[in-house]
Amino acid sequence: MNPAGPLFRPVKFAHLPSAVKEFLDAPDAVAVPVPVEGRDDLAQSAELASRLYTALDRPRPLDLGVVLGEDRLPDGVADLARPLARTWLTEDQLADAPAFLRDHPGSLLLIGCYDRLTLDPVRSLLLATYRSRTHALTLLSGRDAASLAWSIAKQYARADSGIDALGLFTDTDRPPHLPGVQVFDDRDFERVDIQSAILGTRWRKVAFQGHGKDDSVNLGEFTICGLNPAVPSRPGLLGPRCAYGLPCYKPEDKLVPLHRVTAVEVVLSACNSGPLADLALYDPKYQLLLNALDGPARTVVAAVSVHDSDRPENVAWMRSALTGADTVDTLNASLAGSHPYPAFLRFGLPDTPHPAPEPADHRPDPLVLTVGRRLNALLGSELLPHNHALRPRLSKLARKVDLWVARPTHLADQSAAEIHTSLTADLQSLDHVIAGQVAANPEDELMTYPAHFGDRSSLDPEVREVTCHCGRPAQEFTRRGLLPQVLDTTCAVCMRCGDVTFRLPEAPSLLAYSADEVQQGGFLEVRAVLNAARTGPVRLGLFVPTYLREDTRVEPELVKVRATGGQPQYVVFRVRFDPATAPQAYYFTVFAVQDLAVSTARRHFGVLPR
Repeated sequence: MNPAGPLFRPVKFAHLPSAVKEFLDAPDAVAVPVPVEGRDDLAQSAELASRLYTALDRPRPLDLGVVLGEDRLPDGVADLARPLARTWLTEDQLADAPAFLRDHPGSLLLIGCYDRLTLDPVRSLLLATYRSRTHALTLLSGRDAASLAWSIAKQYARADSGIDALGLFTDTDRPPHLPGVQVFDDRDFERVDIQSAILGTRWRKVAFQGHGKDDSVNLGEFTICGLNPAVPSRPGLLGPRCAYGLPCYKPEDKLVPLHRVTAVEVVLSACNSGPLADLALYDPKYQLLLNALDGPARTVVAAVSVHDSDRPENVAWMRSALTGADTVDTLNASLAGSHPYPAFLRFGLPDTPHPAPEPADHRPDPLVLTVGRRLNALLGSELLPHNHALRPRLSKLARKVDLWVARPTHLADQSAAEIHTSLTADLQSLDHVIAGQVAANPEDELMTYPAHFGDRSSLDPEVREVTCHCGRPAQEFTRRGLLPQVLDTTCAVCMRCGDVTFRLPEAPSLLAYSADEVQQGGFLEVRAVLNAARTGPVRLGLFVPTYLREDTRVEPELVKVRATGGQPQYVVFRVRFDPATAPQAYYFTVFAVQDLAVSTARRHFGVLPR
């Protein structure tokens, strides 16, 4: 649809019904009518829009449409919106939102002046359609009938295919720079004329992220401003400082009037940037959302309330902007793990019919959480003395884990695969050090963990019957830590062998098989059976009590195996005895190290005279 001349035709409200009929009857030849009487700012917005849009087209209609307050709208406004939905229903049918949506599945277009977008009925529709696979909500609004008609008219415009600039301006993050997206953060605000960068570019999509209120988004000393000087204020309503003759709280020469931003889509990624009418803080004259709707943007994305938008959302938005995915669906999916309500609203018809993406999973790798708990216990309890050799390296890894579990970092600066690779590399190095330390000094404080944690625990009532490596029945039970820095410990006790095994939950389990007796000068073959909690490298070793070490040699001293989670792995050790070894009863301990956890299995044996 390419009418000769401008795409938008200014008309008076008195002429709107006939102009709308003329447009709908001959869309190939007639511009979209826009009532601008008394609203010179909308006429200026139409001029700006000519820099963005080069053709008209009937957009893909949504399934359902409802006009709020249709009886109060001038003739022609609702008619202009008729092609935007296949079926139009009455406002009364929204009284019971769950029943309405149950009876009318599909995409829903809600149209009305801003004063009709109130907690009732919009909240119930928002919550009922959030994350739904059968419903989706889109809004069209404006501060008055003229602004609403302008928002509707823009839905027929198609952007110039040559406009491909994507921009992210953030005062709260320093996100990675994805190729194809212009990114400006607080460092740029000190050296770049942000005002000129924003107003001097034709944007396909531009996002503003920062702190502020209904009326502004802060970008350092620059401010995205919601004030529209062309509209009257409403007596009795609260306004910002400038409403009372006071200077702006930011430099006025660095204000960016939002209705003059030349963008097809504007994203206001700040809390409360698009509040419902009866929840707004300020007079509509100063509100960001309404100022954006007055401008040339065909789509405005705003936050209905508070939200935790940060690095993950910035990265998700950039990726969606590069691929053409829907902004609201993308941002709400990314935030779905942080709060149970929709954070962002879409004002403008969606570009694509694709279903909303599944909620993003920002939960860290389970291994990160397991390691984090163990680090917390090793560093936060009194198990290791302050000067223990492991503390510096454990502290370094703890700082990494803390960053990895933070939403702004996880799956943004590093992918899940990159985090897993980095973590497992650190764990292999630390496990190697721990295994060597235990082999060199089995009395290291680290090896007292069963008693240290057990003394600060309570017994879990569940007791499991197991078989000791001596072949007799044994009981396995768990002690639950009473404090966050006390780990649970699992122990198996045999009436003949005593406390046979110790391990942490999700750590390898061990048993050790050998002959009951060995002669002086001979050797004892020990077969260790390992069941690893996860697939990956495990280090094993064997030691005997201090009073036997001078008379024995362990072969090999340490072994590294690649275990398969849930499958037994066999490792053979030999303990060689000096001919002068005193005949008596002894024991040995096999240990395994994986992911900072040490598992042990103790077995008794006797040395006989030759």
